[in-house]
Amino acid sequence: MLKKTLGKSGIEVSAFGLGCWAIGGPWWVLDGEEKHPAGWGDVDDRESIRAIHAGLDAGINFFDTAANYGAGHSERVLGKALAGRRHQAVIATKFGHIIDEQTRVMYSDDDKILANVRQDCENSLRRLNTDHIDIYQLHAALYDPEKAVELMAVLEELVTEGKIRWYGWSTDTVDRTAIFAEGEHCTSIQFALNVAHDNPEMRQLCASADLAGINKSPFSRGILTGRFDANTTFADNDHRTRFNFSEGAAALRLRQLDAVREVMTANGHTLPQACLAYIWALDENMVPIPGFRTAAQVQENAQALHLGPLSQGQVKEIQAILSGIEVRQDANF
Repeated sequence: MLKKTLGKSGIEVSAFGLGCWAIGGPWWVLDGEEKHPAGWGDVDDRESIRAIHAGLDAGINFFDTAANYGAGHSERVLGKALAGRRHQAVIATKFGHIIDEQTRVMYSDDDKILANVRQDCENSLRRLNTDHIDIYQLHAALYDPEKAVELMAVLEELVTEGKIRWYGWSTDTVDRTAIFAEGEHCTSIQFALNVAHDNPEMRQLCASADLAGINKSPFSRGILTGRFDANTTFADNDHRTRFNFSEGAAALRLRQLDAVREVMTANGHTLPQACLAYIWALDENMVPIPGFRTAAQVQENAQALHLGPLSQGQVKEIQAILSGIEVRQDANF
């Protein structure tokens, strides 16, 4: 079964992890006086737990969540699922937003991150029902670089105290990554990467600094799984309700998928499996974290661990096909 090492931490994990955004259920981002959906719609906690157990049984041992996913709900579900099996799991979670667990509302205030980080860590430990976090990731993508240096000092203290083992940053910006890369216990950067969206500068920095790339959006919010079409709509409590599959970035993703579908599935991979296999073939330092709702989805994706990467020929053919399709700056998911 395919495995990866998480940067300089030396922690060995399954070659993909389970991204726990969707299992947080509905939650909202406060923007001024308006609330916008930030979750993936309604979710069945019992099925989420079955899915996590299915992942563990299939050899998947890496789980990525965040305090704001469901305003704490994702962490609580993951903690419940791992009860008695914590020793089998590597947990990554994220901090940096202010959440209300009762109303499931979140807002951002970068000025409070440094002051709140210790309490944020304690809150995540409580919700996850664990005494340590394996990788603690800053979730404010555009955090002030100067403050980031101060923040790293606190994170190093949390390592010394045994609260966290390693840390990282969830950001797509290379200049900020370079700052964290200097940290003694910085071992990973989380950024978007998939068949249709690359970040070669970030991948190069990860390689040179011995960092793992933890890849959000390996399925481009589900679009690359082939389950959507021009008529797809979502519930009002799903953040994708703003997607328009008739035009714009989401429609572009459908066109890109149609163009490469045959190449991706030529060796017997399903589309979700091929999305993971493409990333592995692209860069050995990458660890994608696809989202999930059901045990069946996890079991299908887990077969990719045995099928392995796409061939380099497939990668080059996919890249050649996509190079002939328009590029949109807003198609960064």
